Amino acid sequence: MKFFRIISFLFISIFGSCNADQILYKDASQPIDKRVEDLVKRMSLEEKAAQLQAHFINDTLIFENGSLVLEKEDKLKIQNGAGRVRSKSVYSKTPEWTVKSINALQKYLVEETRLGIPGLFFSEALHGFMREKGTSFPQAIALASTWDTVLIEKVFNKIALETRSRGSNQVLSTVLDLPRDLRWGRVEECYSEDPYLTSRMAMASIFGLQGRDSKIDENHVAVTLKHFAGHGQGEGGLNRAPVNYSEREFRETHLYPFEMAVKRANAHSVMSSYNEWDGVPNHVNYKLNTEILRNEWGFKGYVMSDGGGLGLAHSQHGVAKDTADVTKLALQSGLDYDLSSKGYFGKVKELVESGKLDIKVLNKAVSNVLYVKFALGLFENPYVDVEKMQEVTYCDEHKALALKTAEEAIILLKNKDNILPLDVSKIKNMAIIGPNAADIHLGAYTPRPMVGVSVLDGMQKYAEGKFKVHYAKGCDITLNDDCHWLNNDRAILADPTENHKLIKDAVILAQKSDAVLLVIGENEMINREAWNETHLGDVDNLDLVGEQIELAKALIETGKPIIVLLLNGRPLSINYLAEHAPTLLEGWYLGQETGHAVARTIFGDNNPSGKLTITFPRSVGQLPCFYNRKPSRDRSYALVTSGPLFPFGFGLSYTNFEYSNLKLSKKEFFKSESIEVSVDITNTGEYLGKEIVQLYIHNLYGVPTRPILELKDFAKIELQAGEKQTVSFSLTPDKLEAYNMQMIKDVAKGEYAIMIGKNSVEFLTDTIMVK
Repeated sequence: MKFFRIISFLFISIFGSCNADQILYKDASQPIDKRVEDLVKRMSLEEKAAQLQAHFINDTLIFENGSLVLEKEDKLKIQNGAGRVRSKSVYSKTPEWTVKSINALQKYLVEETRLGIPGLFFSEALHGFMREKGTSFPQAIALASTWDTVLIEKVFNKIALETRSRGSNQVLSTVLDLPRDLRWGRVEECYSEDPYLTSRMAMASIFGLQGRDSKIDENHVAVTLKHFAGHGQGEGGLNRAPVNYSEREFRETHLYPFEMAVKRANAHSVMSSYNEWDGVPNHVNYKLNTEILRNEWGFKGYVMSDGGGLGLAHSQHGVAKDTADVTKLALQSGLDYDLSSKGYFGKVKELVESGKLDIKVLNKAVSNVLYVKFALGLFENPYVDVEKMQEVTYCDEHKALALKTAEEAIILLKNKDNILPLDVSKIKNMAIIGPNAADIHLGAYTPRPMVGVSVLDGMQKYAEGKFKVHYAKGCDITLNDDCHWLNNDRAILADPTENHKLIKDAVILAQKSDAVLLVIGENEMINREAWNETHLGDVDNLDLVGEQIELAKALIETGKPIIVLLLNGRPLSINYLAEHAPTLLEGWYLGQETGHAVARTIFGDNNPSGKLTITFPRSVGQLPCFYNRKPSRDRSYALVTSGPLFPFGFGLSYTNFEYSNLKLSKKEFFKSESIEVSVDITNTGEYLGKEIVQLYIHNLYGVPTRPILELKDFAKIELQAGEKQTVSFSLTPDKLEAYNMQMIKDVAKGEYAIMIGKNSVEFLTDTIMVK
């Protein structure tokens, strides 16, 4: 066999590289599948293996007379091509240097390797292009709080443009995890606890990143859905912990957003998650990676490991004794590409030559990676234009969109006696107090250093010529010099004694002021991905850290108008604030325009319209507390108030909205039919405002049992004061279907409750009968 492979390789080398007209894979008019098939046939074993991993080259790229000069060692690493080339030097200098470096590396791959296969270049894009001068939009959980899919698609369209213009052609986004345990440190990276809302936000982000065509143009990038799957509900709220839920629950919650992203948004890449499901680590899970993803959903593209994921499958999960066997299990399961587990996919050639790995398995993996490269148009145009990059990098249009999105994301949780918006004519001295006021906090997957407008900066700018702004820290949360998400140190908590001194200073300032903006919450040191024992972020309680509640109590007791703004990455148990703070705003992490958005909202230039996409518990003891629970989880806890502190879908406005006249086009219908559901919304207040109208259902009787509420649609509308609008939803069979006893999706016959309202506890209701 080895002799015939050598002869075949020599034949292709001599006769297979005539002109482009005779080489099918170079013909852009041919279907992608045919081009992939032709190219794979021409590839040697070494060239195939090279496509399944990243190749790390010298961290200092050298140019002579405008041309890239690679050292001999680096040439050997990529002489057979590369799935992806990595060098720290690429992003070490200016954006212009990045473009020059990536173009040079692509040129080498295209012109100096035998088959001229271009490379993939990855970047993160959770809420912005994660490189110097990339626009930082609000964090994912804040983006979803807008409930505006049109806006989200626009945001990710701009992110895609910045990313592709800088030379990266694939992003390691979008996150589709459901954060159903709030102790987890990655809640902020997610859209919602709800599978339907997550799927719609994810589809909008994918359309923005990839575009809506099957092929990806030069202004878009390939996406990577992550983390497949169940990552947001690990045991104990711990990162990477097992996820052992029934297949029914797993499919209807954690898998649903991925299914929609594949079937309806044509996502091209998927990243496996670190956890195991039903005892099988996802990096070697054939049922997930092949049976469900490809065979059921028709996924076309490639599955990659998470960073170090194969190493964890080996050393922590213990799926096999040596690296070669781990690699074999991963490839056989349907995992195609190794992101960064050094040494594992380097065993591919050895596995095939020894007969331990079927060449068909390898060919399939290579084909899946190449499919995405063809879909990106890299074989026609692997290069990027430096002038285009300069045009879109940190441009005014993107800054304006970041501000608009931040304003739409802010959630008003409480507004006693309509303190907000403040009347600027009545403010002479305003105190800005709190550990999160003076610094910018952007959350995870943000360039270093974090750049943006802090709350203090934004308020000082807004106050120019109107009133005076005074600042006091009030207390510290942590004492680390560097608060960036990538800081690999443990969090150093502040000294209570020093914090008490700061609280006294803050009280003195508050007493001299007409109003106080208190900015508290979390920071990137205590709420983040836990990837080792020094870089921790999962927690065992949800209280505000340190002396922040003591600070709030002291300020509230002054009797001054206190506006509390939370900047944080997950819901917190803020019972004291919910009861005693006159006003309460949730901002999450609002991106680079944080300060401007906050100032404009507090003074009424922006009427807050965001709503919660995740439930706020009263304490960590209430977990899990997601709204779409089963009917039998209805007992109260002894000695405490049960029910959420703030429910899913909740959010106030400076105006008021009245719901009336719920109508159903039919009360009875067959399960193959659709009906229209409508409601009238009237703005009964004094301000122009936006309202998020939410449609829920509940299958009242039957087996398997269904959650008490399930979000099935939503709409965001804008109404002038006194204006009324009828909002209609189509209730289609796919919104009623669920897995039956045979694990087949079907619409169960019977009676359903239909609910339309402001949130998951305030709604109008009626019933329908499905025949």
